[in-house]
Amino acid sequence: MRNRFCKIVATVGPASSSPSMLRMLHHAGVDVFRLNFSHGDHGKIAQIVEAIRATEAESGDPIAVFADLQGPKIRTGVLAGDGIDLKFGEEYRLVLSNESSDPDVIPVPHPEVVQVLEPGDVLKLDDGKLQLTVTGRDKSAVIARADTPGRLTNRKGVNLPGRQLPISALTEKDRADLAFALKIGVDFVALSFVQRPEDVAEARAIIGERAGVISKIEKPSAVERLDAILEASDAVMVARGDLGVELPPEQVPGIQRRIVRACRAAGKPVIVATHMLESMVESISPTRAEASDVSTAVFQGADAVMLSAETAVGRHPPTAAAIMDRIIAATESDPESGGFKETVDPDTDFTTADAISLSARRIAEILDCRFAVAYTKTGSTARRLSRDRPHCAVLAATPSREVGRKLALYWGLAPVITEDISDFNEMLEKADRIARDHGALNGDRIIILAGYPFGRPGKTNTLKISRIGAHGE
Repeated sequence: MRNRFCKIVATVGPASSSPSMLRMLHHAGVDVFRLNFSHGDHGKIAQIVEAIRATEAESGDPIAVFADLQGPKIRTGVLAGDGIDLKFGEEYRLVLSNESSDPDVIPVPHPEVVQVLEPGDVLKLDDGKLQLTVTGRDKSAVIARADTPGRLTNRKGVNLPGRQLPISALTEKDRADLAFALKIGVDFVALSFVQRPEDVAEARAIIGERAGVISKIEKPSAVERLDAILEASDAVMVARGDLGVELPPEQVPGIQRRIVRACRAAGKPVIVATHMLESMVESISPTRAEASDVSTAVFQGADAVMLSAETAVGRHPPTAAAIMDRIIAATESDPESGGFKETVDPDTDFTTADAISLSARRIAEILDCRFAVAYTKTGSTARRLSRDRPHCAVLAATPSREVGRKLALYWGLAPVITEDISDFNEMLEKADRIARDHGALNGDRIIILAGYPFGRPGKTNTLKISRIGAHGE
């Protein structure tokens, strides 16, 4: 049982793909593993998933796995001499081509980019290290001025801040990767470079109910249509890497806060990602600024924080996870941490199940309950409790391993795989046993939520306050 509510996501890479390292990462605090489909072949990824499932079986903890699709990554082509030195103020020609031998030409093998560029458009190259501004065009090329000097090498990324491109969020590579990811049973699929809700709908049509959809917010156009994208998604990631390239850096913290608040109001998980403990790629400890960054995300109410290069290629993956675990736990134990536990918008159209989960939150706070035990077939009861941020951890008892794995991403939920209950006495006895297994002691209060009639998926309509060892009071 984790001593915290916010979850930890770890990216798997060369430094962390062995079965022993995956076990250590989970033991150190990782609840969710990210598979980056921009790198690695299908055979290796299948082996990683098999090792994660072995760790899951050994620990007894449902573990979520998500496939992060590459998306339509726009890159330059092959340049003259494998690289050209951009000179400040000089103009260069952007041509639709895979390669060029002209030192004044930058090949861009993406017609959808070359066709839409207009004077005044800004291009950020190589993760924002270089910048061009379009000044005009002729019959065969776009003319752009270098705003920063520096060397541009082959196949570097291209970002177009403020420009929505007429491209799908799923490339042919993504479609092949998606089919494979669904075949090996990932729990979520993350979509890169989402621009509009239609991008999510396109993926959903393929995925169906086989996996949840995580929309990565990394473009200004996605921020502008956040509510519609959020409604179409199961979860959201604040992908601060590309978002920080597409937008001025001073705008990113405010946008992060806005996205987290929107997800909280909608009751959908939000992952804050990129550069959280970046110095730990090499160092055995983070900077004070990085610790504050993680803490800020926790204070804001993020469901999960993510390690990227720290665990994928870093020198100390388990240490990075363990330190993130400590930062989260320390932040949540701070007396001021209650500030991020605001409830949903009062204008929400509440159901009976919503009212019960909100009541459970208040009861848990007043009575200082040890746990809430939520019996859930589809996960909806536990997800409501997670949204309402109760005072205590939620033990989400479900007969479905697939549901349990998905719930591993949600704030405050500890999924427990167990058989359905059939009557009230069994409901009490099993809740008592589950709570004991997670550390509850005789006399501790717990809250039990379930739907009656038992064993049927439906709305939560039952709330019981009980004491461990007493079967109610």
